[in-house]
Amino acid sequence: MDTKQILFTLFAAAAFGFFGWTASRILRLFRLTKGTGPIDRIADRAILTLKVAFGQTKMFRRLTSGLLHALVWWGFLVITIGTVEMIIDGIAGTERILGATGGFYRFVTWSGDVFAAVIIVSCIIFLARRYIVKPSRFTAREMKPKSKQDATFILSMILLLMFSLIGLNMGYVSLKAGTPHFVGSYPISSALSGLIDGLSESSLHTFEQTNWWIHIVLVLVFLNILPYSKHFHVIMAVPNVFFSRLTPPGKLPNMDSVTQEVRLMLDPSAPTPAGDDPPARFGIKDVNDITWKHLMDSYTCTECGRCTASCPANITGKLLSPRKLYIDLRARMTEKGPHMAQDPNYDDGKALVGDYITEEELWACTTCGACVQECPVDIDHVPFIVDMRRYLVMEESKAPDALNNMFVNIENNGAPWAMPATARFDWAEGLNIPTVADLVAQGQSPDVLFWVGCAGSFDDRAKRVTRSFAQILQAAHIRFAVLGLEESCTGDPARRAGNEFLFQMQALNNIEVLNGYEIKKIVTACPHCFNTLKNEYPDLGGHYEVIHHSTFLQQLIDAGKVRLTDGQAFKGRKITFHDSCYLGRANDIYEAPRAVLENLDADLVEMKRCKSKGLCCGAGGAQMFKDAEPGNKEVNIERTEEALGTGAEIIAAACPFCMTMMSDGVKHFEQEEKVKVFDLAELIAQATLPTNGK
Repeated sequence: MDTKQILFTLFAAAAFGFFGWTASRILRLFRLTKGTGPIDRIADRAILTLKVAFGQTKMFRRLTSGLLHALVWWGFLVITIGTVEMIIDGIAGTERILGATGGFYRFVTWSGDVFAAVIIVSCIIFLARRYIVKPSRFTAREMKPKSKQDATFILSMILLLMFSLIGLNMGYVSLKAGTPHFVGSYPISSALSGLIDGLSESSLHTFEQTNWWIHIVLVLVFLNILPYSKHFHVIMAVPNVFFSRLTPPGKLPNMDSVTQEVRLMLDPSAPTPAGDDPPARFGIKDVNDITWKHLMDSYTCTECGRCTASCPANITGKLLSPRKLYIDLRARMTEKGPHMAQDPNYDDGKALVGDYITEEELWACTTCGACVQECPVDIDHVPFIVDMRRYLVMEESKAPDALNNMFVNIENNGAPWAMPATARFDWAEGLNIPTVADLVAQGQSPDVLFWVGCAGSFDDRAKRVTRSFAQILQAAHIRFAVLGLEESCTGDPARRAGNEFLFQMQALNNIEVLNGYEIKKIVTACPHCFNTLKNEYPDLGGHYEVIHHSTFLQQLIDAGKVRLTDGQAFKGRKITFHDSCYLGRANDIYEAPRAVLENLDADLVEMKRCKSKGLCCGAGGAQMFKDAEPGNKEVNIERTEEALGTGAEIIAAACPFCMTMMSDGVKHFEQEEKVKVFDLAELIAQATLPTNGK
């Protein structure tokens, strides 16, 4: 072995050895966490990883910065092949050993040379954005000076890596001038090689080798810096995306330990599953309670702030920043984890919830899912927040007073408001709406169950929507029925407020009723009921075909069962549609409500933030039933202001909560005489004629 081989082999061994030591320390922290169950659907995970991690599809939601980042990432993937070659050459004493692969090698060297230049330009733009443009998400309150220094240092190191790579290639091209095999393989370096044409062969060799050493040393140093930097996502992003939750975005994971206890409460004679010990704690208080995926999310967080920039609570000046939650989790595990590894019972008197993450932050969340939608590495913020709420509610009884009142109302009345359960069917007065019990008594069964929901049953404004939709179903000759007084709250607001016990009590009781009537198909005008019945009840034994009324209306119109007039009542009027978070982001239903509105002779105008980029109305996550946390303005005011900015005369909604929040916003701006808020069903009811089922 020559001197270069010996020196490089020793350095590489030290670098990989140190990285292995760091990795072992991190893995030791992962061993302190809890499991998440089996990893299934490997093919789906592989496809998702190719799209999101390698294809960078979510980065393109912000086109310019996303494209630049994607180019840097793709460039690193290509250049890594050359890095592997350099390591082999350094240890084996070879020169460009992968050159034997011929055409593939020429493609790699050509693209790597081009990408090096692209990465240099991109990094310069990134630095300019940080120091000149200064986007607000880079200067938010949770962003400490260390984060800015970290980003600057890493970007500067990447620049040095790329400059040294081009320098290495320039020297190589000059030394191999005239060799046909390498003609055109290094377009950028070849164009720049004229800068060193005057050097002697020995000087060129020194120039090449100096850049070789600078580049490979920086690569191995960079590798060891990554685990101590927010740029650890370079390594963690791919596995984090692979292990993403594949269930619908609006679905919260079920707490099986709670299910066991609730089933025993409902049926004390039920057998207890063998070997299932009750959990030490419900929800998340500290890093003792997190799963390995929570920790992986925290190490993967790039601190890019896309989640925070899209968070309606943060946008309106509230304390919550989804990014900060994972910065805090990482910091807390760094602080406590090493002690836990030595002593599982270690307690320093502090906790993640309380000392790092405040209750005010947690209660500000609307569970809209915008943070999850925007995260380029598939971090799952909402279940993490709800798990911490679960701890506050089920372990500490620390819910806001208004939510405690809501819990009591659901428990006593089957609705989140203090309304008598006996009034649940009052909305149907004069409409001759059958109940399922009525049909069963006659030996019949409905084709469709209309799940009215609490808002549709008790809220005066929402009851008008319920009546409109029921009349449309009657006009279309749909054989439907309602549960009437047997219907009860799905438990959605209780679950999202952290009261898993109450949610499962409601869910299991409702499932017993639905299964008792052998219900197969359900339609509902409430996206929250829709999401819960469709995505969360199956975990507890409730399997139904659940359709939101926007989709059902579209199907009826397409089938000719609902015939619209020429829409003269809406001719020339502007309508803007507000996307419900639990219909859109949670269940990917964007086109059905718009297709319904397009049947009206009106001008459909979109808000700036619409569809998957839509802004929450502010009512989700049980916010509807409590006062909002302090901020600059309320979320519904921010959203209504955007809707009014379109010049629309009608704000269309497809959710009773959204309708309430948008109506309140219109009143806030004293525009209720000029701008009306209607549900899709109300608009269609105004323009509908029956077709006698033909």
